[in-house]
Amino acid sequence: MVGRRAFTVAGLTAVALGAWQQGASGQVPAAKSAGGHEHGEMSDACAKACSDCQRECESCAAHCADQLESGKKDHATTLATCLDCAAFCATAASIVARGGPFSALICKACVDACAMCGKECEKFPDDKHMKECAAECRKCEKTCKEMVAHAGHDHGTK
Repeated sequence: MVGRRAFTVAGLTAVALGAWQQGASGQVPAAKSAGGHEHGEMSDACAKACSDCQRECESCAAHCADQLESGKKDHATTLATCLDCAAFCATAASIVARGGPFSALICKACVDACAMCGKECEKFPDDKHMKECAAECRKCEKTCKEMVAHAGHDHGTK
């Protein structure tokens, strides 16, 4: 059972959040990117690329775990790389989708994670799963680079 105090706090939090979203003009503000631009096509494309890459990396990590289980120890590094890349991509997709102030920062980190993961997966050119993961990482890396440049926070990622 929810106590009266917890219920009151939850209600006040909801009211405060609603007031914050409405702002002084009575309209919900448009989401902004890290560069102050309205949240638009670039952000949407980046969030989607990151989400797609996250899923592919998680799938590839499961594949690597199967390979390890069957005795192929050369998949240990790639398993760890795919899991870490998936975590970066998931975080980037979330922050970019809501136009968070750290969008450019997480995109820069995502560029590096995807580059490293893609490089590791490319070490297995005859493995269909690894090849698909590398391709998805390269797509995400490219889109995140574009997002960083679009946000006006390009730190040598071109």
